[in-house]
Order: sequence, then C-alpha cells, then structure tokens
Amino acid sequence: MSPNDDYTLEVLQDLGLLTKAQIDSARQDADEGGPLRHLIRNGALSEEDVSRALAAQNSMEFVDLSQVHAERNVIDLVPADDARRYQAVPVALRDGVLVIAVADPMDMQSMDDLTYKLGRELEFVCSTPDAVRKLIVKFYGNADDASAELLKAMAPAESGGGPVEDDESNAGEGDAPVIKLVSMLLLEAYTNRASDIHIEPLEGKLRVRFRIDGVLQEMQAPPKRLHGAMVSRLKIMSRTMSIAERRLPQDGRIQIRLGDKSVDLRVSTIPTVHGESVVMRILDKTSLMLGLPDLGFLSDDQAKFEQCINLPDGIILVTGPTGSGKTTTLYGCLNYMNKPDRKLITVEDPVEYQMNGINQVPVNASIGMTFPAALRSILRQAPNIIMIGEIRDYETASIAVNASLTGHLVLSTLHTNDAPSAIARLVDIGVKPFLVSSSVRAVLAQRLVRRLCPKCKQPAELSDYEMSALQIEPGMLRQSQVMRPAGCDACRGKGYRGRMGIFEMFLVDDEVRNMINNNSSTISLRQRARELGMRTLREDGVRKVLAGMTTAEEVISTTMADMD
Repeated sequence: MSPNDDYTLEVLQDLGLLTKAQIDSARQDADEGGPLRHLIRNGALSEEDVSRALAAQNSMEFVDLSQVHAERNVIDLVPADDARRYQAVPVALRDGVLVIAVADPMDMQSMDDLTYKLGRELEFVCSTPDAVRKLIVKFYGNADDASAELLKAMAPAESGGGPVEDDESNAGEGDAPVIKLVSMLLLEAYTNRASDIHIEPLEGKLRVRFRIDGVLQEMQAPPKRLHGAMVSRLKIMSRTMSIAERRLPQDGRIQIRLGDKSVDLRVSTIPTVHGESVVMRILDKTSLMLGLPDLGFLSDDQAKFEQCINLPDGIILVTGPTGSGKTTTLYGCLNYMNKPDRKLITVEDPVEYQMNGINQVPVNASIGMTFPAALRSILRQAPNIIMIGEIRDYETASIAVNASLTGHLVLSTLHTNDAPSAIARLVDIGVKPFLVSSSVRAVLAQRLVRRLCPKCKQPAELSDYEMSALQIEPGMLRQSQVMRPAGCDACRGKGYRGRMGIFEMFLVDDEVRNMINNNSSTISLRQRARELGMRTLREDGVRKVLAGMTTAEEVISTTMADMD
C-alpha cells in the first residue's frame, strides 16, 4: 500500500468510497499507523478497496491472486530475492510479455528497477499487499529464519572453548551466519522504530545501541569476534565502500526492503583504537509521508502554517539545532504541497529520502555541483516551489532571496536557536536587510519531544517545580489532561512511543518588515512577535503537556534555553 496516505485518501474520496467527514474523523482519531490504517482497522475500508482504487487511478489492472496458477517456467523468470525485495510476483506470460503483480502501484521506482534488472518487457498489474506476500511464499517459499541463524552465529563464542578473538582477520568465518546476523540486526532496529544503529568496538566487547525516540538504548550484542565480518558485510551491501580500507573514514548508502517497506540506510565508518565504529542512519520513507498534524501541530498553528506554505512566493525557514526534526518538517510540507499542478524541485546534500512526483537534485561539490550551482540551473526549470536543504553561505542565500522575489516559494533551514534569530543570521551571512524583509514570510523554530505512549499513559499531577518552571497557573489545570509514562509492551516499557515537534512560529508583518529595514535587534523583533501572538517553544510545549501528549519533564529538558 502506498505510504502517501493523503494522496490515497483523496483518490478514495474522488471515487466515492469515503466522505470528507470520514477522512477528517480518521485524521483526528488515528494513531501512529495513520488515518488510512485506522479506517481499515475500523471496517470503513478494506485493503482490497484501497488497492483497487489506486490501481484504477494509475490505469492498472487489479488481479485476484487467489485465482492465479502460474507455470514454473514463468515463476523462474523472476529471482526469489527480487520478488521479495520489490514485492512483485510473476503471474503470466502473454505473447512474450511477462505480467507482474505488484503491491504498490505508485512505487514507480521499484517497477523501473525491476524492468531494468530483468531486461525484458513487463506488464504490471496490481493486487493487495497481503495477496502479493502470500503468492511470493507460495512460489518461492519462506525466507530463511534470521533469528535461528543469529543464534547459530553467536553459539561458538558462548559455548566455550578458549578466549574470544579480537583480531578482525578471523571474523570472516561463517559468512552465511554473519549475513543473517546483519539482516536480523537491521530488522530488529526497524521493528523497534530506531533512527540510528551504533556498532561500537570496545576493549573486550562489542556494543550495539539503537537510538529510539531520540534516546540511545543498549541492545544485546553479538560476540566481538564477529565485528570485522559484520563491518565487511555492511560495506559490501553499500557497494561503494572498500572492505580493504580500515584506516580512513568511509561513507555509503544501503537500500533494503523489509517486508513491504523500502528502507534506506546511510552508513558511516570511522577507525577507533579497537576497530571500526559504524553508525547507520535509518531513513524510512514512510516516516516523511506525514500530514502536518502528525508532526505535532495543534489546529491553530497548523492553520497559520498552512496559510504560509500556500503563499505563491517568499521564503519559509525552519530553524533549530541538528536533530530537531527540520528535515522531517520540510518533507511534510512537500508532501502537503505535492500536487499535479505544481512543480517542486529540491536541492539537498545528500538526498535523504526519495519522493514520488518531486525533482530532487543531489549536491556534489567534488564535481562543482554546489548549492549555488544547482540553484542557478533549477531556476531555468520553471519550478513553483524550491526546497533548499540548508542556507549556509551568502551565495546560496542570495539566490534563494532572488528566487523568492521572482515568484517562487522557497523552503529551507537555518541553524538558529529561535525563530527571530533567523533574521539576524541572514543579515550576518551578508543579505541586505531590505532584501530579507521583502522575501522572508515566516520562520518556524522547532524541537522534538517524546510522545507519551497512547496505550499505557496514566493521569498525573505536576510537581511544584514543574509548575514553576513551566509557569503554569493552578487555573490552567482545570481543563487539562496531564499524563505520565507507565510502560507496556507497545513501548518496550519506556512509556513513550514516537516523537513530535514543539514550535515557535514567527510571522513577518508590515511592522516587522520596517523593523528589519531599520536593523532592529533580535530582542526587539522577538518582543514584536510576542505582541503578534507568537508562542515560545516552551509555551507550545506546555499546551501539549496540558493536553496529555507529552510530559513536563520532556518539555523542560528540551527547552532549557527558553528563558522567556
């Protein structure tokens, strides 16, 4: 099923399978699975309804795979690994054209890749994800049990027979178990919603940690003797990293398919005194196909922000430190604005997530493809909306400003601690104040806080310290739903599941433009923004504490610098 719920819901509404009221209600009531999954669970839709609608929208035939009986010679035309990777299964051979059933009729990239790999003419039909999975198992059998292989891989080190070898040259024995070990590690990280995997060789042991909801958690690690083989396996999977080079840092990228999800990994290795340390950033494409409410916007802020990103021109900036969710917010905006009547182009370093319907340009400084060079070229592509990964120098800022003044809407990020400081940052870079005032429409500062697990959160009372730190008056508690974390199987006993943003939205009006032209200080701009109704990061966090969405502890620790 396509991860782009908003598009799918629009299709279902156009076909009369859903009403706008049903969709609005689902968006309000949905959990992390999203509104589409919520509607299916509650019986308003079936997976077949969704697949048939998407097939019709993409001019693709829908096939009931329970009636398919392909010959062995047809099945053998698609290797088992490709069938599982692309969730695509052969069903017939018609006049030399191989008919392939796919689970996601919108995943054009996978269909293109499969056509290229097979090197023949293909016709694609559509069925439900469950039916495709079942037919893959029927034709090719179950995939190897990775967990069993993991136990086999660990057995020699735990069953005695001498000291554990630290020499990486001995770590290559038993390639097949190591392959399953790495596969199991990636699957476990993805299942636990980890954003990063850290594989760190220490003196005498190997440490594996997952970053889940922004917090590193130590996991059960394999014996250190397998470290070298694991690193080599990951380098081989990346296809661009050298297994012979262990003295220099390396970067690579891995694309894998876990079940019916396509997941990208950004891999970084660096030599340490005990071996190569590996960090893998998990880039799950579905995590960026989010609607604005999923990002953490409350209804009033969402309405203001939607007004901003629906403007025909100007610059919208998202600010915050590294790891504050800026990229996720930008992609959420692109997902919201990605319509057939708009041309969207991004310039990124690197392109972290590939999105259907958007032209994404990777920066490559080694061949002269810098941010400014890319921006000059894409302006000749007549885009409506441009997303720049980050404004980090005068030349990039200047082109962004000029693009916004010539009828383009520009989205980008800056590294500043709050929203009004973005104005001073642009001026410091070298942009003239009158150009800043003419181009910038809004600045959104943000941080991430952990979201309370909806299955186990419990009512709570705020302590005197929390009331004082967050400046909460007793009267504000009358209509509140303050909650605390409890812990359950769904959140692995942590009490939190997922993260959301807290926001500070700075809108530029005529008076603010005059203040920018007159080189007013950041403090003056902030005072004016407060007069216009801007809530600070901490104040937005307080609203979410009182609504039972997160905890006072999370907001206090995340907004320690917010002294307003």
